[in-house]
Amino acid sequence: MSVTAEKKQEIISDNARGNQDTGSPEVQVAILTERIVNLTEHFKTHHKDNHSRRGLLAMVNKRRSLLDYLKKKDVERYNALIQKLGLRK
Repeated sequence: MSVTAEKKQEIISDNARGNQDTGSPEVQVAILTERIVNLTEHFKTHHKDNHSRRGLLAMVNKRRSLLDYLKKKDVERYNALIQKLGLRK
């Protein structure tokens, strides 16, 4: 369910703005997106796992807040991230 250390480093390197960047909104949203995708797969087989569902909803809300912040600060970075992660249809 969680993201492995190797996968997390790969996500950070793909989305970082600098060489030591781990806290930018782009990186945080990308990591949250990976965790959300993993939990969504988990719910396909464990549909009654309501405790994890609560955590999923918290992650979705956190990602939404980070995306709102990024959109308010820099629309170009927001649009690039949305396109890269495929979040909007």
